[in-house]
Amino acid sequence: MQQLSPQDASFIYLESPSAPMHVGSLCVYDGAGVAPQQLTEESVLRNIDTRLHLNPTMRRCLARVPFEADYPYWIEDGNFDLEYHVRRIALPRPGDRAALMKTVARIFSRPLDMTKPLWELYVIEGLDNVADLPPQSFAVLTKTHHAAVDGASGLHFLEQLHDLQPEAGPVPPPQQAWRPDPYPTDAELMFRTGVNNMTQPLRFAQTLARQFAQQTPQRAAALRMSSSPAVSAPRRVPKTRFNGAVSAHRVMGAIDVTLAEIKAIRKAVAGSTVNDVVLTVCGGALREYLQSKNELDEDSLIAMAPVNLRSGDESAAGGGNRVSALFLPVGTDIADPLQRLQAVYSLTSVGKATHSAVNAGSLHEYGKYVPAYSAAMVSRFFTETAASAPMPPYNVSITNVPGPQQPLYFCGAPMRAAIGIGPIAPGMGIIFPVLSYCGHLNIAFTSCREIVPDPEDFEAALQGSFQSLVSAAQSVTQ
Repeated sequence: MQQLSPQDASFIYLESPSAPMHVGSLCVYDGAGVAPQQLTEESVLRNIDTRLHLNPTMRRCLARVPFEADYPYWIEDGNFDLEYHVRRIALPRPGDRAALMKTVARIFSRPLDMTKPLWELYVIEGLDNVADLPPQSFAVLTKTHHAAVDGASGLHFLEQLHDLQPEAGPVPPPQQAWRPDPYPTDAELMFRTGVNNMTQPLRFAQTLARQFAQQTPQRAAALRMSSSPAVSAPRRVPKTRFNGAVSAHRVMGAIDVTLAEIKAIRKAVAGSTVNDVVLTVCGGALREYLQSKNELDEDSLIAMAPVNLRSGDESAAGGGNRVSALFLPVGTDIADPLQRLQAVYSLTSVGKATHSAVNAGSLHEYGKYVPAYSAAMVSRFFTETAASAPMPPYNVSITNVPGPQQPLYFCGAPMRAAIGIGPIAPGMGIIFPVLSYCGHLNIAFTSCREIVPDPEDFEAALQGSFQSLVSAAQSVTQ
């Protein structure tokens, strides 16, 4: 048994029928050179079965403590059934990109079964009319609960399903045989809760001492920078269509750009990063879309950008969440694309200094001592009231996960594209999952049908925002 961290458990408490808290990816494969026997149901199941030990989250289910007296536990599920989690469907004709996006959005709308290991995988066949793909190509959609993975650990989950060669050798077997856990009784869970409560003061003192020992001159300098008027001045967060109630119906879209194009844009604003360019593209799309609805506010929208708290030698293989957040303006109040990029770059640099000064890793450690019952109540209160709040804490979420830059293969088929899919919630009705792969960057969005009834228009706004940045950067660098 392994207890969930407060951050992991928060995604369980935030779950609602209209806002399931799972994340996912849509990977598209060229099926032209793959023999039919490599993609039979038995072959796919066998391929995944040999990799279960590489990702411990795949056979774990939840054991919840009565009355939310403590945070839930992961247990090795004795009733694990791989065939339940791996499904196979075919696109309706004509098997084009629009049909793929609608099918994926429909599947992603459905919550996971919380009594089973919290993931599903769909092999989607019949991609016969998708540009740049031969007939008989296919896609793989994954859904994994956010309580089990964040961006980094979700990417690890994705990579473990793939090979680095079309005909890879056998996967090394586990060092120890897998053993299921007996499902704990309520009495056992309450006993563990009592032990945790008795030892909590000692663990809190140890955490406090460790955090004081980690104070550094660099952090002190960052604290001085963060206390400047430019950083500490409060910023208004406008209320937009993205910050109301959400329905259970999802829509999604994505644009594919090259990292070479992103790097060319960066040269136009010295010091800017790939992430700055991504924020600027999203800000431009939001500006254009809201402008088309006559809803553009004079103040910039604010994005929440997750930050990975894992150290360089800390693996994401164990799953779970180790993130904090930056809150950054995305320049929806600036028409000129390069001026928007310059503003985003300047404010992001300051935001990073503030993040360092606050020491988000410490806050993550202290969060362990928030009682589970209180955390559950706060999460439910947020779910019920966020949509009606007069000023949201932020408008959108933008998460950028650097993906593998070497080709990956699923059952011998080469992956051609990887698109991220994220959760939305009341008060935050759109998320931009950004995922890179093999020299390309997919800037995607997930929303609901009532907030973005015209996802094709929003996708066009994303493409237009990117192209305007490309053109502006070329005019400066040439």
